[in-house]
Amino acid sequence: MRRLRKPTHPGLAFKLDVLEPIGMSISKAATMLGITRKHLSNFVNERVPCTPDLAHRLAIFTETSVASWLNMQNALNIWEEEQKGDIPEVERLEALA
Repeated sequence: MRRLRKPTHPGLAFKLDVLEPIGMSISKAATMLGITRKHLSNFVNERVPCTPDLAHRLAIFTETSVASWLNMQNALNIWEEEQKGDIPEVERLEALA
């Protein structure tokens, strides 16, 4: 079954559910995560995806699971790919029958 609503980017979830409630800055969180402020800013502003490395760092930081962050990213990736529709160069297997 296809989703109708675009899944939330994990960066936005991190921003809204973690950083904003505790009033933590991007700079402070980036330092604590061991990544650059620029990378974290790009992540929370939905410009870069959640990689396995970042998911691991977020899981430790938030005491959650790596899978929870990667599952959010995967749901978003699937939704975005499904919005593209058919790829013209790909033939359907049923065409061989």
